[in-house]
Amino acid sequence: MRIFDPHIHMTSRTTDDYEAMYAAGVRAVVEPAFWLGQPRTSPASFYDYFDALLGWEPFRAAQYGIAHHCTIALNPKEANDPRCAPVLDQLPRYLVKDGVVAVGEIGYDSMTPAEDQALAAQLQLAADHELPALVHTPHRDKLAGLRRTLDAVAESALDPQRVLLDHLNETTVKEAKDAGCWLGFSVYPDTKMDEDRMVALLQTYGPERVLVNSAADWGRSDPLKTRKVAEAMLAAGFSDADVDQVLWQNPVAFYGLSGRLVLDPPGTDTRSTHEGNSILRGGE
Repeated sequence: MRIFDPHIHMTSRTTDDYEAMYAAGVRAVVEPAFWLGQPRTSPASFYDYFDALLGWEPFRAAQYGIAHHCTIALNPKEANDPRCAPVLDQLPRYLVKDGVVAVGEIGYDSMTPAEDQALAAQLQLAADHELPALVHTPHRDKLAGLRRTLDAVAESALDPQRVLLDHLNETTVKEAKDAGCWLGFSVYPDTKMDEDRMVALLQTYGPERVLVNSAADWGRSDPLKTRKVAEAMLAAGFSDADVDQVLWQNPVAFYGLSGRLVLDPPGTDTRSTHEGNSILRGGE
């Protein structure tokens, strides 16, 4: 079984997670830029973080046989902080990088005017750079947030078929599908979706344009949820081909719209050390 986790925040995970993910069949991931658990106090902290998503994290993933790409954006939560606004002006220099396969996470958190402005600006950047967009739908007032998101997409220059709407659930999936967008679901131990609900949605709406992710952020989460969804699909009667479509082919097709997807990570000997330290430094 091959798995592509299309939304996982590996910055918040340990090397043990990479080992366990590889053993479970994960061979590729996309890591969206997001907030770090506390407010950033200057734009410079974003740039160091973006550089890590483009350099350190792909190197770390490659040591365990996993291809790592990222999405870059000013996230919705921090779009409300005026100290972070200058990040929007600097995004173009990151969006041309080879490892960037979409603009994201963008979208809504609290559905404020500042979030409206940041979303519109970044949808335009996605269109300008011929990139797809990964859009975070809000955790509160989900249906209202989805409809506001769809309005923003409709007013933008970006085709809905180049938009992945993430954190969907039973209340939002139909309208998202009807709009022609790709459908993203985050599966967690306690919140958002779980395996059984995900299987029920697949039985209702089918596997087309559906992407399942573990997100695996700072809170209680599980980077193996993609594998558990695959097992639940098989137990419910889905075929191996259905599982491969949802867990591999669909994320490849969506992020392949960027023209930058490379699914063969450079080989690295994980037995090597750097002066006795198992964290290799690279570029030696």
